[in-house]
Amino acid sequence: MGKPPGFCIGLFLLWSAAIQAYGQGGGNTRQVNVGVYLSPPFVMQEGEKLSGMSVELWENISQKQNLSSQYRVYKDIKSLVDGVHRGEIDVAVTNLTITEARARKIDFTQPWFDAGLRVMVGKKRRTSISDILQGLKKTGMLASYLWILGVIVLATLAFTLFYRKFDREFPRRWRDGLAESFYSVMSIATSGNAQRKNLFGWVGKIWAGIWLVCGVAVVSFITASITSVMTSLALTSQINGLRDLPGKTVGVLAGSVAEEYIRENGISTHGFDSTEQAVAALHAGEVDAIVGDSPVLAYFAFNNPELGLRLVGKLFNPDKYAFAVPKGSSLARPLSIEIIAAHEQGLIMDLREDYFGTVK
Repeated sequence: MGKPPGFCIGLFLLWSAAIQAYGQGGGNTRQVNVGVYLSPPFVMQEGEKLSGMSVELWENISQKQNLSSQYRVYKDIKSLVDGVHRGEIDVAVTNLTITEARARKIDFTQPWFDAGLRVMVGKKRRTSISDILQGLKKTGMLASYLWILGVIVLATLAFTLFYRKFDREFPRRWRDGLAESFYSVMSIATSGNAQRKNLFGWVGKIWAGIWLVCGVAVVSFITASITSVMTSLALTSQINGLRDLPGKTVGVLAGSVAEEYIRENGISTHGFDSTEQAVAALHAGEVDAIVGDSPVLAYFAFNNPELGLRLVGKLFNPDKYAFAVPKGSSLARPLSIEIIAAHEQGLIMDLREDYFGTVK
């Protein structure tokens, strides 16, 4: 006895639906919210289009995983990490460093890039008069100069009183007399030439000689102290690496590993939202140096040669970049597998060479 026509039609419809669902199962695209932080050359933006090494790697992986990306740009690293932690986004794509503190809040994929921190400085700044005065003040020499100035004022007054009493040719007006005496005092102190005639014979000559010795000593002291301060300023103002940063103000990206590392080492920091802002502050003298991810700083300096930027010192605090997902996300494992595959297939090395040149 055959099955009723309605039953057969029902089976056919169920079978068709199953086939269709199966076919769509292999082609279903999952929508994911992707958070990014603009950090050339890893993430860059031209108009509405995003590019960069991180974006290219993500697009390759998301295509293989059948993921459709809805991008959202965050203003700084901290906001991006907080966005992952709160579940605002499904994955964070940028040069995000793996740290213990972050790993307690979010999950990371397999690392895909090795990096570290570096120091960047600008053009060498010339020593100004203000710098010299500050240096003299710190060393206590400025106080000595004030004492010397006081002695010169007293000597000028003494000369004026002396010549007004014993030299009839000396100017009678106080203004002219003080000017004449000041010139005589400075002339003897700096060159040993007495501008006034000797009124006391051998006693006057001995006194002039003593004043001459004192003047030479004062001139020598002033010259040596200024030279010492300028040399000290030249040495201390030079930044050649991490060890020269104590006592300086360092520009960092807000919420970055560089900010955490520099603060932990007791160095004053100033946080910025972008490398461009940090460089502008460096040129304005608001910060003495910039510390950040080595590849990011190298890329910026290379693409802005007119700014006179240079990286100094060795790489320090080595770290690794990875993508980040919320705690317990189902994306963590498949993304890590794809990153491992990208390493094995040479994709990541190719991308690195595209953006940073051939690795020697």
